[in-house]
Amino acid sequence: MAACVDKWHPTHAGRLSSAIYRYLPDRATTADRAMPAAAPAPASAGSCCVRGSGDDVWDELRAEAQADADAEPVLRKFYGDLVLSRPSLEAALAAHLSAKLCVPGALPQDALRDLLAGALAAHPEAGRAARADLLAARDRDPACGRMVHCFLYYKGFLALQAHRAAHALWADGRAAAALLLQSRASEVFGVDIHPGARIGCGILFDHATGVVIGETAIVGNDVSILHGVTLGGTGKESGDRHPKVGDGVLIGAGASVLGNVHIGAGAKIGAGAVVLRDVPEGTTAVGNPAKAIGKKAAPQRRPEEQPGVTMRQGWSDYVI
Repeated sequence: MAACVDKWHPTHAGRLSSAIYRYLPDRATTADRAMPAAAPAPASAGSCCVRGSGDDVWDELRAEAQADADAEPVLRKFYGDLVLSRPSLEAALAAHLSAKLCVPGALPQDALRDLLAGALAAHPEAGRAARADLLAARDRDPACGRMVHCFLYYKGFLALQAHRAAHALWADGRAAAALLLQSRASEVFGVDIHPGARIGCGILFDHATGVVIGETAIVGNDVSILHGVTLGGTGKESGDRHPKVGDGVLIGAGASVLGNVHIGAGAKIGAGAVVLRDVPEGTTAVGNPAKAIGKKAAPQRRPEEQPGVTMRQGWSDYVI
């Protein structure tokens, strides 16, 4: 299967976490699809079998939308316009984001929808990443009972998908359009991600308010980031100046990671920490300036046991 976004890993270069790919069918995801006749069984970490349209995540999200619309008649048009009438997750994302980010009289919704749809169609890896992000929210956030609620209401998810479209435009040399999406997403969602930043799959922005990610930052797969986190630079230097975050990392609320530092796979950054130096793989770092804590060698963890997936924010008692 093709890589989700970028084959980067700070401690095992070129090797990708397998956790996210177990969820995704190895097939195109932008073809028109019909609503399944019956609600599919939930997609799970242990299965990527093909049911209904052949896109488990989209099938399940639509079934959830139909159930909500049946239970709450006042929501029927809302769910119909944004989910049930759309042929694919990519089409639904373009419609939903354009409704959120348009500027009446200056940036028409239809034109913005076409811009978003074109970017997602040209970069199918963005759609695969979005599916992994939906599953990450459902599996890690106990407040997320259904993927359709994440899709419709969670600004962290929506800000991340706006970034994925902006990054696609940036990669295609369309800097002005990419910066427009960045600006509107920052204004609407309170999340500011430079379109040049490279972000992997299976990402959870929990609460998300105040997240800032700089231009040369790289975030691996299966990473969870809480509100108020900054992945920023220091001073006025140009070039590669932002953090590199490995797979399975958990970054607590209000933490700042500054400069071209590496956060190793499976590390935990405590809430409010200020990280100015590299954090080894599997380490818990806390404080200002952040320091590693613990007494034992960090164990090897399976992908599903990484802090970014388990969301366990306590002291691990491990250090490199």
